[in-house]
Amino acid sequence: MKKHIFLILAVIFSTAIVGYAQPQNDKSKLEQERKNLQAELKEVQAQYDKVKSQTKQSLGQLSILKRKIDLQEQYLSNINKEIKNIDDDIYLSNIEIYRLQRQVDTLKTQYAKTVVYAYKNRSNYDYLNFIFSAASFNDALKRIGYLKSYQTYREKQVNTILQTQDLIARRKKQQLGRKEEKNLALQNQTKQVKELEEQKKEKDVVVSGLKSQEKDLKRQIDIKKKRDRDLVSNINKIVQKEIADARKAAAERIAAEKKAADEKKNNATTVVTTNPTTTAPTKPEVIVEKKETLPATTRPNVVFNSDAELKLSASFEGNRGRLPWPVDNGFVKIHFGAYAIEGTLLKGDNPGLTLGTSTGSTVKSVFDGEVVGVFNLGDGMAVTIKHGKYFTTYSNLTGVSVSKGSSVRTGQAIGKAGRDDEGGGGQIDFILMIEARNVNPEGWLRR
Repeated sequence: MKKHIFLILAVIFSTAIVGYAQPQNDKSKLEQERKNLQAELKEVQAQYDKVKSQTKQSLGQLSILKRKIDLQEQYLSNINKEIKNIDDDIYLSNIEIYRLQRQVDTLKTQYAKTVVYAYKNRSNYDYLNFIFSAASFNDALKRIGYLKSYQTYREKQVNTILQTQDLIARRKKQQLGRKEEKNLALQNQTKQVKELEEQKKEKDVVVSGLKSQEKDLKRQIDIKKKRDRDLVSNINKIVQKEIADARKAAAERIAAEKKAADEKKNNATTVVTTNPTTTAPTKPEVIVEKKETLPATTRPNVVFNSDAELKLSASFEGNRGRLPWPVDNGFVKIHFGAYAIEGTLLKGDNPGLTLGTSTGSTVKSVFDGEVVGVFNLGDGMAVTIKHGKYFTTYSNLTGVSVSKGSSVRTGQAIGKAGRDDEGGGGQIDFILMIEARNVNPEGWLRR
């Protein structure tokens, strides 16, 4: 019977702990996600307020609004998950309270039986008769011990009932708290839905404004397309030269290694064998050549495979998703690849990221490297930096502060952001290449 009581207690409190820990973990995770979203929304709102101060709608406004709407939808999704978790928690809590109440009823029934039994055998005569009717002194001692343990068992029954009732009361209190949290979450949900609707209406106004400027936008897009062609052409020339130089250096290194190996091979060890007797005719010299096995090359089959280049490439790749932005407080104005301007028939293909920022903002290298190109595009300067097999290019710069051959460090200033095509702020184009292959830089930058 005592084991039964202990088992009930263990089941009650272990399931209570496990059942409570999981919602707490989910709650903490959602709260952290919500804090991150709120911080990013605040930052995006500050960017939008700055861009919105321009006299007319712009691509920058539309881009930031889209990002803001995306974040707002993520925020709403987070709230919906929170509400679902609360509902699940309340449901599981109801099941637990019902189960605990059933256990209390069972414990009370068992305790009532022990009370009835104790009442029927309450007199001192019954107590003494039970002891003195023992067959031996040792048996009498055992009966005394049994009566004491029975009394302890009844006390444990009472404690178990009280502890379970206390747990039920705490669960009901927690449930009330969760219901209050749900009410607050529902109020926040209603507020954020209205906010999202307002943002979508504002986006429609911006799209309508851009549509009325389609002719001017087409001119801007045409200018960008020509500038992108010139930019990519210059970058390709620089990268191809670096590839050619790397291949030449690799060929020279292989030739030098082969020459050294051949010279080592030709330095054979000569062993002279002679007869120990002085009367026998002298035998000719025997030349024994030691064979030299050249170690197989361990260098990867890549263009930029010097020790320094391999190390820098690995370090750059290891920081994927953690590279700093080339400008502070920047935002993606036009994403990488094919794009279309909403509300118009205008389309394009961006070779990198077009980043909006303040005019004159400092532009910084995203990683350690060597400047391999500085060139003029007519309406702005561009800088290409080599990071092993990776190349980053920053264009639409003014006041370039580095030159070809310069070594740069992560976060080092290389110039200033020039004005955008709309004349309302600053912008730069940021391009990333792996050898001669153009890739999307967005996944490489930290969020």
